[in-house]
Amino acid sequence: MPPTPDAPLTVGFDLDMTLLDTRPGIRATYAVLSAETGVYIDADLVVTRLGPPLVDELRNWFPAERLQAAVDRYRELYRDHAFAPTVALPGAHAAVEAVRAHGGRVAVITGKYEPNARLHLEHAGLHADALVGDLWAETKGDALREHGASVYVGDHLGDIRGARHAGAVAVGVATGPYGADELLAAGADVVLVGLTEFPAWLAGHLAGRVSHVN
Repeated sequence: MPPTPDAPLTVGFDLDMTLLDTRPGIRATYAVLSAETGVYIDADLVVTRLGPPLVDELRNWFPAERLQAAVDRYRELYRDHAFAPTVALPGAHAAVEAVRAHGGRVAVITGKYEPNARLHLEHAGLHADALVGDLWAETKGDALREHGASVYVGDHLGDIRGARHAGAVAVGVATGPYGADELLAAGADVVLVGLTEFPAWLAGHLAGRVSHVN
């Protein structure tokens, strides 16, 4: 069941292009993988469509018999090439702090390989109370339900699907591949330009929740 209005606050966040701009590091990792394997990969194209699982992207470039090896090698290379160029998106730290200011918990629910996602958070100085990786769309919703998240923030249509699946408020941020109209059409309850708008939105959302209960 969706969280009740008086349940403890837990807010879920996506990682790539929601909390962090991972495009430079992902681009660099794909470039090294391409050079190492001799397989052409258009890294500039890849970073315009972040969100779905890694294996789905690599399937566009590698034959089936080489796919798992490419996934494994990408994840190894990622640790050497992806963290240094990655930066927190504007408002990311303030958004996490806003949740905590209201006594809430932060759950990062991401499609990224979980060990690398954890290193990303450490590198960026972002602390999550819970982290679950290797999930996409409705499977993100399952994790949101498990952690009692009443709000999920993400930049991708798959994030909106996950929030809807969990019965959570779907907050879209237009910092990824989709604009406000597309996120709203996919079922977002609200779309923010970016996380800089999130603390004010959260305060208003929680005030409305309390008012509704009273």
